[in-house]
Amino acid sequence: MKIAMVGLGKMGANMTERLRRAGHQVVGYDRDPDRADVGSLAAAVAALDGEARRVVWLMVPSGGPTNATVEELARLLSDGDLVVDGGNSHFRDSMRHAELLARLGVGFVDAGVSGGVWGLSEGYCIMAGGDGADIDHLRPIVEALVTDDGFAHVGPAGTGHFVKMVHNGVEYALMQAYAEGYELLTAVDLDIDVHASLEVWRHGSVVRSWLLDLLADALADDPGLASVRGYAEDSGAGRWTVEEAIANAVPVPAISAALFARFASRQPDSPAMKAIATLRNRFGGHGMRAS
Repeated sequence: MKIAMVGLGKMGANMTERLRRAGHQVVGYDRDPDRADVGSLAAAVAALDGEARRVVWLMVPSGGPTNATVEELARLLSDGDLVVDGGNSHFRDSMRHAELLARLGVGFVDAGVSGGVWGLSEGYCIMAGGDGADIDHLRPIVEALVTDDGFAHVGPAGTGHFVKMVHNGVEYALMQAYAEGYELLTAVDLDIDVHASLEVWRHGSVVRSWLLDLLADALADDPGLASVRGYAEDSGAGRWTVEEAIANAVPVPAISAALFARFASRQPDSPAMKAIATLRNRFGGHGMRAS
């Protein structure tokens, strides 16, 4: 099968390579000409001429870049063609994109992709939303990308990115739990072999997981994580998950706390903690540390 892959960053480039290893033809386009096979989105679409259905798979940053790319594709594609958004787009954007393209007879699938940089060798997990016929058309591509049992058609357009959004929120909470456990193991006044503790959790424990594997391996490579600054960004999916939980009155305390912990990591000297220290001093005479 022949498709165009738009966006050749870490995920897009690895997915392209995995597809090519499986025998598929992939025309790659990226704004960085050193990564691209063709010089424009229009050229990528034109390279698919002759295919029964032209399929364009997007691995583009969410928001403005994805919106602009879909709008340009709406001018380039025609009845029967198919767009797949494999980035981390907001699910409501995906619903809107599906409606826009449907008016032109162009199919749309929102494919939440998980697997990170390991997907090239280990395979990806893909949760897709869209029409069943469009999903069936993509089967050869999807089967080349995913690990065993790593694909699900989860519902109509928008649901793939909604499920991926919640997946990322759960990921936030899992990472935060492991991180807090790690910090407590290092903080207590006991002679604990922290790396050995995490290693044994990997085998037979109810908390074993791939994320724990990654943390244990990182500690083996960099004891105490001495080379890492305690600063963590958020990609947006955590915020969207909390927003949807509020909109639907669903309590997500672990995910919310994990998101707010990332905000805290960016403050070298927390204004809120300054206020608390001041209040403790004013009402109780508790000492304050000079800045």
